Amino acid sequence: MKSMRKIVGLIFVSLISLSSVFAQGKPDARKEWLNGRYARAIEICEDELKANPRSLDSYVVLCWALVDNKQYAEGEQRATAARRIFPDDVRLIEILGEAKYFLDKNTEALELFQLYVARTRESSASRLGRVYFLTGEIYIRQAKYEHADIALSMAVRLEPATGKWWARLGYAREMAKDYRNAIAAYDKALDLNPSFSDAASGKTRCQSHL
Repeated sequence: MKSMRKIVGLIFVSLISLSSVFAQGKPDARKEWLNGRYARAIEICEDELKANPRSLDSYVVLCWALVDNKQYAEGEQRATAARRIFPDDVRLIEILGEAKYFLDKNTEALELFQLYVARTRESSASRLGRVYFLTGEIYIRQAKYEHADIALSMAVRLEPATGKWWARLGYAREMAKDYRNAIAAYDKALDLNPSFSDAASGKTRCQSHL
């Protein structure tokens, strides 16, 4: 009897060990995406969606990876399809907005970014700063520089260590002829990166107007 219990115990331990091995060996699409291996993340997500066509997380990571891999048209297509199943998921709203932004569909992108902002809180939205930055870029494209100033000011408030965003804020203010505040933004960009040539030349241009 003791020997039977021992055998059963060994089998149980072996099964646990095997399940642990299989769990460790399962591909992690999100990890691949975070590490910049976008093609691999896309491949894993496609396999997951074949097994479960209603896997929300698989759709989200797939679309993130497609956009980061510069497959914007496909990212737009897949995010649109995913939103038919999950219309209220803010991650899909945001990434669809990004895909449209990179495809120069500015009005559609702006509507999605505004929807994302309306449905998220600063404490829980890890991509909110990026959304404000891209919103500011759209307004720069549209020559709405005061609107761009507002959006980019929000972006740098949320992520103050991003030098490129400060430089773009400086540019928006420069285009609005708000030269003193443009210089302040360019200075912040140069504090973060003293060799940032765009910020240095922008500051010089603004100083020539004072």
